[in-house]
Amino acid sequence: MLAPAEMIPTVREIEELLATNAGMIGVSTGYMVGARGDWPRLAAAAEALSDDVVELSALSARELPGLISFLDDVPELPFAHVTVHGPSKGWDGTPQELVALLQELPESVEGVVMHPETLGDAAPFAALGAALRLENMDPRKRDARDPAELASHFEALPAARFCFDVAHAHLHDPSMTLAHELVDAFADRLVEVHLSSIEPDGRHVPLRAEDAEAFLPVLERCTGVPWILEAPLPPR
Repeated sequence: MLAPAEMIPTVREIEELLATNAGMIGVSTGYMVGARGDWPRLAAAAEALSDDVVELSALSARELPGLISFLDDVPELPFAHVTVHGPSKGWDGTPQELVALLQELPESVEGVVMHPETLGDAAPFAALGAALRLENMDPRKRDARDPAELASHFEALPAARFCFDVAHAHLHDPSMTLAHELVDAFADRLVEVHLSSIEPDGRHVPLRAEDAEAFLPVLERCTGVPWILEAPLPPR
């Protein structure tokens, strides 16, 4: 639930930020916890917010088979760009088995975001090629947090692309120096941005005006690729 409108600062800064990447803004279904697993409802809710981009989030491994079945049954989704966030928890099979399941996603899915520290043996994930998108992690994780740590994953998976989570970088370094270093290092791999504000415990929350203003300089370098909102926008 959003905070009461009178507690939310002006969203002018947020609108200005999103306007820099107009036509490439969408949402993650991951924050729609009340409908988790109900893929028709989640897709409809995402479309009501934007038909430009959607990230269908199967963060829990138990959600992935249902997502694959839903996509198999739907002739065509209304979004211009569709990505999937693969499991970051709950997978008890082998990496090879997870890759085989992810390969069942239809061609309409442009990419699969994964948390690098959850992959285990990276070699099987090479089969996903450029569809694989590796995300920079928040301070709670022990890996994939900065350019040096991410570089080792890209060395193992040279075809993989980069999903830039600006809030994760901001939580590490409010000066945004780390955010710029990540874009410096992986601009040629950048295909997706995750956008929200974030709490110290790593919880993604609606984008705050002051964060939108702080993020603007680095995100101006990230236009032309989908920006995925990982929390609802505050109301006007």
